[in-house]
Amino acid sequence: MVTVIGYNIRTQKDNEQKTYISLELEGDIEMVQSQATGRFYATVRRCAISSTFDQLTAERMVGKQMPGSIERVPCEPYDYTIEATGEAIKIGYRWGYVPEGAMRIPAVRRIVNQPKEQEEDSLQEQPLVK
Repeated sequence: MVTVIGYNIRTQKDNEQKTYISLELEGDIEMVQSQATGRFYATVRRCAISSTFDQLTAERMVGKQMPGSIERVPCEPYDYTIEATGEAIKIGYRWGYVPEGAMRIPAVRRIVNQPKEQEEDSLQEQPLVK
């Protein structure tokens, strides 16, 4: 189960005049073993998802639980700085909400300047994964 713990009003990247509501989700408590010390610590995974809600609806959703989990989702690598150490690392994943029983569809990557016909063919060749 995941819980809606808050929301944010965000601005679209391509149109700074349009806004939308993003819900903040938090998963169940997990015990993780430290690679450095070998000791266990408690943590929770968090992520944000887009919504079509207005602000009043988003406020009412805080505290609601939904079946599913927050899982690691591959993405384009990006630079991340660890605040505690100042170390810059490259990460190739993000945390995302996966509804219970959802079929996973591999991410489709657009190729710049790819003809529309080839793009449609590559989309049709993607198998569904359960």
